[in-house]
Amino acid sequence: MAKETISTDKAPSAIGPYSQAVKSGSYIFTSGQIPINPANGEIAAGGIEAQTRQVLENLKAVLKAGGSGLQYVVKTTVFIKDMNNFSTINKIYGEYFAAPYPARSLVEVARLPKDVEIEIEAVAVIP
Repeated sequence: MAKETISTDKAPSAIGPYSQAVKSGSYIFTSGQIPINPANGEIAAGGIEAQTRQVLENLKAVLKAGGSGLQYVVKTTVFIKDMNNFSTINKIYGEYFAAPYPARSLVEVARLPKDVEIEIEAVAVIP
């Protein structure tokens, strides 16, 4: 099956040898999105709330560039630095996704790129 690179300037550029997302068949596989504001290249200020929103906005932009959207996400993986932020992240996540919710894994990790608090990757179908 062929694969196509998805890229947009509405989300942060890759900071390594990877793509923002890859389209294969009727699916989009995103790389992990971190809370970098694509307009200025800075990490979103304002703690876990602002970082979670920026990550989800970045994810939304990448999916849109690939012809999909958050409503078509079937699976996410959420990486967080502190499990004590779970309820805050969960509340904001619920503002971006509606039932039927995607499958999700959420894990606490020791460290994330650029020492951010959260990173989210997704798999979505293309309608």
